[in-house]
Amino acid sequence: MDTTELSQRLFDAALGGIDMWSVYVGENLGLYAALAQRGSLTGAELAASAQIHPRYAIEWLEQQAVTGILEVNDADLPGDQRRYALPEAHAEVLTDPDSLNYVAPFMRLMTAAGMQLSALLEAYRTGGGVGWPQYGPDMRTGQAEMNRPWFLGALGTDWFPAVPDLDQRLRDGARVADIGCGEGWSSIAMALAYPAAAVDGYDLDEPSVQAARAHAEQAGVSGRVRYFAGDAAATDRDGAYDVVTAFECIHDLANPVDVLATMRRLVKPDGQVIVMDERVAERFPGRGDDIERLMYGFSLFVCLPDGLSHSPSAGTGTVMRPDTLRRYAEQAGFSGLEVLPIENDLWRFYRLSQAAPAGG
Repeated sequence: MDTTELSQRLFDAALGGIDMWSVYVGENLGLYAALAQRGSLTGAELAASAQIHPRYAIEWLEQQAVTGILEVNDADLPGDQRRYALPEAHAEVLTDPDSLNYVAPFMRLMTAAGMQLSALLEAYRTGGGVGWPQYGPDMRTGQAEMNRPWFLGALGTDWFPAVPDLDQRLRDGARVADIGCGEGWSSIAMALAYPAAAVDGYDLDEPSVQAARAHAEQAGVSGRVRYFAGDAAATDRDGAYDVVTAFECIHDLANPVDVLATMRRLVKPDGQVIVMDERVAERFPGRGDDIERLMYGFSLFVCLPDGLSHSPSAGTGTVMRPDTLRRYAEQAGFSGLEVLPIENDLWRFYRLSQAAPAGG
C-alpha cells in the first residue's frame, strides 16, 4: 500500500465513521422505524413522529440521502418539502431484528466502544482495562442483538445438526449449561430447536441476566430455561449436564483456564463441551483479511480492555487462535480439542475432549 492508497483508505474510513454515527442516531431516535412504518416523510413529519427538532430531522434526512441510505422523491424541491423513503432492502439491514443482514446493532456496539476512548487511552498507558459494565447498555444490547438472528436462525438448523451425535443428544432431552450466556439468546435458541432439552444459563452481568429472563419469557421457553447471575464456578452441579457450551466468551475472560475447568467439572463423564469463538486465522498472517481486521478492532477497543479490567488476567483478546484455546483446554484438564465441521465465516466451533478415566 503506497502513500496515496493509505491516505484514501483512511479518508474512506472517516466516511464510514460518519455513516456509522448517523446510523446510530437514526436507530437510537427511532428515525428508521418511523420511515419503515410510515413510508416517505418530510422533515417536519419525521420530526413530529420521532419527537425531534425539525431542523435536525431535515439535516439527517439530507445526509442519509447523500450517502445512499435513503431515497428522495425530488431533490429540486425546497428542503422542507422533499419526501424521503427507506428502501425495503435497506429497512431489513436497519430495522429487522430477525434478519442475518441486521447490522444496526453493530453500529451501536462500535459507537459504545468509541464513547470510552478516553478510558481506553488511560488503560493503554497503565495496563488497566475498561470493564464490560462501563461500556453501558448500548454495548450489551448491541452484542446481543447482533448475535440473536444467528442463534435463532442457524444454531438448530445448520450448526448443531452438522454434528450428528451432539444434535441427537440434544434431541434426546439433554440438560445444558450455557456459560457466559449474556442476554440469553444462545440458551433460548437451544431450547427452541430442541424441545426436550433444558438449559441453565450463567453470566456474571446482572443486567444481561435480567434481560435474558425477559427474553425467555417472551419466547415461551421460561419453563425450560433458567438464568443465574454469578460465577458458574460457585454452583455445586458437578457432573449434572449432558452438554456445556460457551458461545463467544472465552476470549473475553480474565481466567479462561478456570472457566474451562468449571465446564469440565459440570459436564457428565460422557458429556460434550462445546466452545464457539472467533474464526480468526490459525496463525498471525501479517497483512490480514477483513475478518482479521474486524477481530483486531474488537480486541483493541472492547475485548482486551474488558479482560484486562480484572487482575490477574490472561489478557487473551478477541484474536484467540486455535492453539491458544488448545493450551487453555489442556491446562484445564481436557485431553484435546476438535474443530467441528460447522461452516461459518465469523465463528469456529470446538469440542473439548475429556481425559479417559484411569484404567479405562
